[in-house]
Amino acid sequence: MSLTLKPRHKRFAIIIGGLIAVVLAAVLILNALNSNIALFVTPSEVAAGKAPQGQAFRIGGMVKEQSVKRDGLTVHFVITDMVKDIPVAYTGILPDLFKEGKGAVAQGRLDANGQFVASEVLAKHDENYMPPEAKHALEQAQKNGSKP
Repeated sequence: MSLTLKPRHKRFAIIIGGLIAVVLAAVLILNALNSNIALFVTPSEVAAGKAPQGQAFRIGGMVKEQSVKRDGLTVHFVITDMVKDIPVAYTGILPDLFKEGKGAVAQGRLDANGQFVASEVLAKHDENYMPPEAKHALEQAQKNGSKP
């Protein structure tokens, strides 16, 4: 006994199979994009508990003066938006332009102690440049922090 499908049923099976393939591809693409997204958060937002929990994100601002301490390959420093300070630990080689009092963006996660453990640190590339999101965040934090 052979199983033969009518042409109408074959078309229906092909359409259903195609729809399943498209939905599966969309789910895989969205999952990959979601796992690679790193939201930008200011030190004030981190201090307020608005940072993503268990997810990588970016924190940006100024490297606080006299906060850079080296412990072997690990560098500890403080990122500030002039209102709140967040301690950062980074193991690796810092960019050449990384300096105290200059803008920086770090990507990583918060640990259980509230310290930001960076997997990547970016520094501005010239004297006049600051990443737009970091500049905006600094302006917003200063404006919100100066309110009574």
